[in-house]
Amino acid sequence: MTAFHEILFPLDIALKSAGGPERRTEIVSFGSGREARNARWADSRRRYDAGYGIKTLAGLQSVVAFFEERRGRLHGFRWRDRLDHTSSAPGLTPSPLDQGIGIGDGVTSAFPLLKTYGAGFAPYARPIAKPVDGSVRIAVGGSELDGGAFACDAATGIVTFAAGNIPAPGAAITAGFSFDVPVRFDTDYLEVDLSAFAAGAIPKIPVVEIRL
Repeated sequence: MTAFHEILFPLDIALKSAGGPERRTEIVSFGSGREARNARWADSRRRYDAGYGIKTLAGLQSVVAFFEERRGRLHGFRWRDRLDHTSSAPGLTPSPLDQGIGIGDGVTSAFPLLKTYGAGFAPYARPIAKPVDGSVRIAVGGSELDGGAFACDAATGIVTFAAGNIPAPGAAITAGFSFDVPVRFDTDYLEVDLSAFAAGAIPKIPVVEIRL
């Protein structure tokens, strides 16, 4: 299986990138003017272009080195989305009450991290597979747990409760966290343009989210 490298793309460059979520919707138009719409993907997929963040020759060289070590499209890595990288509302510090991740049944000890978007019509629960190590806070029934009561695997986003701390039946389990997006390069060729400006630039560095 292709490896995933638990390393973050250069942060100063990622935070100046462009991109966002993509969905795949199939639309069939009828002669009456009506249409049928069908979602081809259950989950959105994010795409970014890191080329906007290259401002210096040093930045250019760091991206080329990062690209080479990932072998182009071969290996995945972590990406920090400036727009959306915490469980909380923009500008707020993550709280253990931010996101619901499950309801206790007295038996289940492992729950995946989720982030829910929307509330009134069709909320979307996004799986969070790459939380930032040490950032996860958990509450059960509204009370925050100490770190010894649970563990969160930063490589999978699975929260596992320790023996004696498994949530009771009906208890709401909530979480707060920071997270990265698992991605890969979407090209095997970087076209480096040193004439773009004095320091150097890469016109396009396409990056796409991957499912783990």
